[in-house]
Amino acid sequence: MSASPYIVDPVTEANFGEAVIERSREVPVLVDFWAEWCGPCRMLMPVLSRLADEYRGRFVLAKVNTDAEQGLAMRYGIRGIPALKLFRNGEVVEELVGVQPESTIRAMIDRYIERPADRVREEARAAVRAGAPETAVALLRRALEEEPDYAPLRLDLAAALAAAGRFDEAEEAFSALPREVRDSAEGKALAARLLFARAATEAPPRERLEEALREGRAGSDELYALAARRVVAGEHEGALELLLELLRRDPGYRDGAARRAVLAVFDLLGGEGELVQRYRKRLFALLH
Repeated sequence: MSASPYIVDPVTEANFGEAVIERSREVPVLVDFWAEWCGPCRMLMPVLSRLADEYRGRFVLAKVNTDAEQGLAMRYGIRGIPALKLFRNGEVVEELVGVQPESTIRAMIDRYIERPADRVREEARAAVRAGAPETAVALLRRALEEEPDYAPLRLDLAAALAAAGRFDEAEEAFSALPREVRDSAEGKALAARLLFARAATEAPPRERLEEALREGRAGSDELYALAARRVVAGEHEGALELLLELLRRDPGYRDGAARRAVLAVFDLLGGEGELVQRYRKRLFALLH
């Protein structure tokens, strides 16, 4: 039995629902599947206990002895230990197997802990949706004074700057983010928004571009610019049609800009869905 209020030990079939499933609706619950005979498990224990005490209830550590609780081990597919499964809102959201560096475990936990800055992020996003991106920028900058290293705040600031049309600042803020943030789905979507917003801002009026397209006068620059305007307007399929046409006509345009733009639209759409799959096949056929 653990003396720490932030550690539940032991967790059994009888208390798993309350200690893990229900508790995870309030805070993240990190379940440590371990066994007495497991040397690596014992190496990991002091790291997990120290983190639990340091975070002081912002997450709960729950310990399951797999020898005593074989039913739980089977239910959650435990094939090797130590195994860590992080529960949030009743579901497993991430997992790690084997001894892990403290930094890796800490980063996993941090992704699911609510912090005061997260409420500011929601306020800022609401301001952007309401057409007040400068308000969002001010909110996020104040929050960053308190948590300057919180990457989600910095990502949201880049998005708010882009929404305000401050593209140089947005690109600078985005470039300063850690690579793993830039390479995340949210980071890639923002990079795509920046790409098309910048191109659309620098493009000729849409009416002129559409007229050139109808009359067969649209060259590579016009096709690319009109595609950017369509993306900004939420007309993703229309933009993809233009970009594939540009790729067919002028595959070397701006050193592969058309192909990069198609992939950027996919990122903007989350990389999945019927539209993405359909145009991904068309892109593959065109390139091969």
